[in-house]
Amino acid sequence: MRTDWSELSRCAALASHRLIGWIFWDPTAIANYAALGVPNGMGYYIAARAAPLAAAGDQAVTAAFGSIHPDFVRFSLDLCRTHTTFADAAAARDSAVAEGLRRHVPEIVDELAMFATDLWAAADAVPSAGRVLFAAHRQWPRPVDDDVLSAWLALNCIREWRGDVHWAIQVADGLSGTAAGILDGAWRDYEEGWLPRSRGANDEMLEAAMAELDARNFVTDGRVDEKGVRHRQSLEDRLDQLTVAPWQHLGAERTEALIELVLPVADRLLALVDATAGPNWMPAARLRRASAATPVTLT
Repeated sequence: MRTDWSELSRCAALASHRLIGWIFWDPTAIANYAALGVPNGMGYYIAARAAPLAAAGDQAVTAAFGSIHPDFVRFSLDLCRTHTTFADAAAARDSAVAEGLRRHVPEIVDELAMFATDLWAAADAVPSAGRVLFAAHRQWPRPVDDDVLSAWLALNCIREWRGDVHWAIQVADGLSGTAAGILDGAWRDYEEGWLPRSRGANDEMLEAAMAELDARNFVTDGRVDEKGVRHRQSLEDRLDQLTVAPWQHLGAERTEALIELVLPVADRLLALVDATAGPNWMPAARLRRASAATPVTLT
């Protein structure tokens, strides 16, 4: 059994992203959202994910999301407000989660359901200060009649806790959202500019962010260099160190069991994202490419 909590945190987070991420591009979930009256289900990702925090307003959601363009956030939340409610948007997603898990990974459903109580206990045990999106998810109503959905939502809550910490680290490091996206894309060996553009960054924003990174000596010949990639790795290492708490509460044995439960179906779930959105989306659920330095594995 592994006793390196940073390593367990890293592997558990990757497993969590795999188990959660497919739903953000799931055709059934988008169709459920469209059925509420939202044209073509547009803005589903932001409306469903932000539902617990949306009452705080567009600026609060934009701040919590870190790098998604404010106009994307405003457009998506306005569509939801116009045609339905955020509670119904979340319910549309949850219905697709419950159905999708049983359809796509039926062999893990019974065991995953048995994690519900322990995962919620872990989510309830960790501090919420400075972790606003997590706190909003934690106070959202929890299922009482579907343990596998409950387990999924508890794991998503813990995933958002890590996400809040991720952005706290980026901000404390002095990175703008667009610069963080450029650095992350270079670390993952993504096509130059793809990641921040996927979040709404335009040419002007990219130019300013590159200047920001250049001022920190992270750019050579117009591209993020090895020093920049190493710096991004140091931020990821720090993230793993600062997000051990929920897994320590769950315990090493149960954390290992969760990783081992997800591992055999991880590629299958990620393939759902590939099929509906493409091979770059949900980057946190992906292994670093072989051409990137120090690739990671889900083991």
